[in-house]
Amino acid sequence: MPTEYYILIAGYILGFYMAWNIGANDVANSMASAVGAKAITVRQAIFIAGILNVIGAVFIGSHVTDTIRKGIVSTEILCDPHMALIGTISALLSAALWVSFATWKSLPVSTTHSIVGAMIGFGIMAGGFSVIKWGKLGAVVSSWVISPVFSLVIAFVMFKFIVKLIISKQQSFVRALKFSPLFIGITVFVVVLSFIFKTPLGKKLEVGTPSALLIALMLAVALGCAGMLALKRFVKDKKNGAEEIFRSIQIGTSCYVALAQGANDVANAIGPLAVIYFLVKTGGVGAEVPVPVFLLLFGGIGIACGIAMAGTRVMETVGKKITTLTNTRGFSVDFAAATTVLVASKMGLPVSTTHAAVGGVLGVGLARGLEAVNFRIIINIMLYWVLTVPVSAITSMIIFKILQLIL
Repeated sequence: MPTEYYILIAGYILGFYMAWNIGANDVANSMASAVGAKAITVRQAIFIAGILNVIGAVFIGSHVTDTIRKGIVSTEILCDPHMALIGTISALLSAALWVSFATWKSLPVSTTHSIVGAMIGFGIMAGGFSVIKWGKLGAVVSSWVISPVFSLVIAFVMFKFIVKLIISKQQSFVRALKFSPLFIGITVFVVVLSFIFKTPLGKKLEVGTPSALLIALMLAVALGCAGMLALKRFVKDKKNGAEEIFRSIQIGTSCYVALAQGANDVANAIGPLAVIYFLVKTGGVGAEVPVPVFLLLFGGIGIACGIAMAGTRVMETVGKKITTLTNTRGFSVDFAAATTVLVASKMGLPVSTTHAAVGGVLGVGLARGLEAVNFRIIINIMLYWVLTVPVSAITSMIIFKILQLIL
């Protein structure tokens, strides 16, 4: 069997391992606030997130992937197929190892930034510092501030708004029911726009901004009213007040984030695997690579396995260790994270769902005062965010050199 086929087998193994790590680490983005607020159990979160990630990966996931994630490395380094194979394997393994280590430490990191760092390491080893687009790296670094701060502000304002409008008033359950079309409506509005603008499915539909806004507004009004009728019929427990109403709404927002995660993050594992697959099959690769559906399914299953086997570690940190979450706070977190990803991506700003989710949790914590936040955990998380790109890059460089000597 030619060496390339051994590399392809290794690519499948490492692609699955990376997808597994995405599931284990990134499930916290969608389900941590719902579990922390006791809207759903850990077992329910694992089941729901696993299924939605597979659906998102297969049906909404990108069928065309950039060979170099985020265009951070010049594609000229892919001219030599053997060098490209070794480099892509190095990038996959180093990114997966870093995310695996962060998951073991129960800390959320950006899987996208892990792959970016790993590809930088490969790029430097293959073509020198000149092939790195340093301006793009600057955008990645800026996302360490943009994502969490933007989400923090939205979550803070949203939670304060809920407190003023509902929680601080008499008969909070009745008021929450009365205003439920508003909160369901704005959530649906953001979710619909997110799928139209953010996901590969949205790019295929090619819906213009005015049409997208109109579609989102119509669905928001319709589902907001339908949601209130459903809540009136099925939610009878008034002793928890407004929390019981927001519990149902929060489950919906968490499901959206899980679906979007499968659609967007599967490329972090399957993108490099698709490059290896086409290099072995055709002997070359362009700036963009078509991704077969079976690879998307392969990645989706890998993500689901990671969620099931190790998803609780990071979920515990984001959902319970930063601050105490309730359903109203959890809804504010999910809404902030979804809105941050939508607005930042529409404006062309770099964004990380992981950073947005943590920023949202910090925002609702600060809404209750500084003493409500565990800043020791926040500092640890931020340290790992800063370490992600350089550690992935250095590890990739070392693995690349070792593979160069072996193969």
